[in-house]
Amino acid sequence: MRKTKRWFGVFDDTPTHHAYEALTPDVVLDALSDLGLEVDGRLTALSSYENRVYQVMLDDNASVVAKFYRPERWTDAQILEEHSFAAELMADEVPLVGPLMLHGKTLHHAHGFAFSVSPRRGGRMPELDDAEVLEWIGRFIARIHNVGAQHNFATRPTLSVNTFAIESRDWLMAHRIIPMDQQTEWLAVCNQAIDMAQEKFAMHPPDHIRLHGDCHPGNILWTPTDLPNGGPHFVDLDDARMGPAIQDVWMLLSGDRAQRTQQLSMLLDGYEQMRELNRSELALIEPLRTLRLIHYSAWLARRKDDPAFAQHFSWFGSSDYWAGQTHMLVEQCEAMQEEPLYV
Repeated sequence: MRKTKRWFGVFDDTPTHHAYEALTPDVVLDALSDLGLEVDGRLTALSSYENRVYQVMLDDNASVVAKFYRPERWTDAQILEEHSFAAELMADEVPLVGPLMLHGKTLHHAHGFAFSVSPRRGGRMPELDDAEVLEWIGRFIARIHNVGAQHNFATRPTLSVNTFAIESRDWLMAHRIIPMDQQTEWLAVCNQAIDMAQEKFAMHPPDHIRLHGDCHPGNILWTPTDLPNGGPHFVDLDDARMGPAIQDVWMLLSGDRAQRTQQLSMLLDGYEQMRELNRSELALIEPLRTLRLIHYSAWLARRKDDPAFAQHFSWFGSSDYWAGQTHMLVEQCEAMQEEPLYV
């Protein structure tokens, strides 16, 4: 039973009409208590800008992580496909943190919110300048893809020029998000970038498999290799979808072209020990980066009424922001004309 109602973390008290306004600490603690978890009242809000995620302490001083899904983003069927994918990966001994089965279910509901509970796993971001680390991560991404290729998602979307860029552009324009002094220039460059990305996808049609979908360094946690099960483990399948395998690789690349080429080589050295990569997908790295850039702006704009976003993304929406986006899209148009990395 819950002994106290103490909590730690930041909860925004700003009056809003956002759905998360109803997700109070008491709601979180009561939802877990109703599942039979003996919470002791200690609650910490973790960094998550899409869902609400909390570390919850139990009476025995153990802890779990509760994830309350953003309302109306995914259907229950889509969330359950994420959970099923996680279960397949864990059954194949891929080091992934998936939801716990409680009372025969991984998806639960309380006060209008869908939520899941997972074990807490610590770790730090991997050292991506270490060749051994990159090769190790490459092997595990390939293992994710080996499982992901076994069958398709039925309800989750596919990453494409249309779903990530065209729909995002059209939504931004329909909702008049872009300031008038930046709209004409941004739209012209955005259209050019979309046309170039479409051309690249037509020239190099990818194979679509189930992906992690958001495989950036923050979603890979590393534990010391001298510990049991040390090395990388993956978290957050919230963006899992169908798409090209290279999507789960390119977000781990950073630095100048020479650095990115070297990192990609190391990742592929590991990846291709476990699975063959369609090398023509390397030509989609910059188009995929372009799609993500457009999609990210729409993602932010759709959440501008969320109190947490107002705190952390106060810079979003200004003329300077959109001028910067235009500049980055110009750079992406130039990048898409360059020869692909590592060919």
